[in-house]
Amino acid sequence: MPLELVKEKWTGKINEVTIGATKGEGGTRTSKIVVGGETGLPFLHEEGEMPHRPVVAMEVWDTAPSDWPEVLAAPFKEVMDDPGRWSKKCVEEYGADLLALRLQSAHSDWGNASPEKVSEGVKKVLEAVGVPLIILGPGQDDRDNEVLPRCSEVAKGEKCLFGNATQDNYKTLVAACLADGHSIIGESPIDINIAKQVNILISDMGFPLEKIIMDPTTGGLGYGLEYSYSIIERGRLAALGAGDKTMALPIICRVGQESWRAKEAKAGESDFPDWGAVSERGPLWEATTAVALLQAGADILVMRHPRAVESVRKTIDSLTRKNPLRDSAETLD
Repeated sequence: MPLELVKEKWTGKINEVTIGATKGEGGTRTSKIVVGGETGLPFLHEEGEMPHRPVVAMEVWDTAPSDWPEVLAAPFKEVMDDPGRWSKKCVEEYGADLLALRLQSAHSDWGNASPEKVSEGVKKVLEAVGVPLIILGPGQDDRDNEVLPRCSEVAKGEKCLFGNATQDNYKTLVAACLADGHSIIGESPIDINIAKQVNILISDMGFPLEKIIMDPTTGGLGYGLEYSYSIIERGRLAALGAGDKTMALPIICRVGQESWRAKEAKAGESDFPDWGAVSERGPLWEATTAVALLQAGADILVMRHPRAVESVRKTIDSLTRKNPLRDSAETLD
């Protein structure tokens, strides 16, 4: 008697969020990205639908990062001083379908650039490439509140994804995104209750849940990844199983930022000869972190190294097939 596959029944659905607006929609993007829409846990195709595959956003800074290790900086070294050229390289050479522009020049330790100066970098990137754009502030409350509204205004009509709104600092960014038609990222510190509260606070200002993406905060491999995984998974179970509308939102994970903080990703061979070549180890550390978060339920992965990006794209290709294990077995035969 053949074995019968036990299937879980889910009643909820993750919201769909669109990033980017084409010319016919009032923007200048040549493409747009839709994430979310799942009716089951990740890649369990027999239990639910995944109408939109997870996507990788390549990270670009508006100022040259001085703290990136050589193995990470090398692919971008000749373009790091120009966010427009950096963006073009990501799109034209590495095939990026989505970019995450980090406004690091506005940080008080990185130049304290004015809102006007920072917005010029946003204009440069919008003019250089046609892919949809995620725009991330420097992560300081006062500086975010100064520069993000101006950048939101500059990108009006493009339906960008702006971040990050937190429990203590969300009102200014929410007001700007409401006025200019953007979506927003709600950030929480690896805490499911705060994640839900942030979503409620944002929506209480009249911002639709259908335009919010959650950032539960990402831990890198060996540095808190298991906590991030469990929070994302619990959020998905609440949304799909319990029908919690405030948790039924797509998820973004800043994989590159956290992975390359790990000593194991960037330490040189002379210090740790048994660890192998850092040129292989660093990208693998980032890719492994990303793949784990895909299995938890991430919809957008913000990544840095081109080799890690390529590896994760191939993994997504495999996982989004209806039966990747069977297909792999048939290929081996």
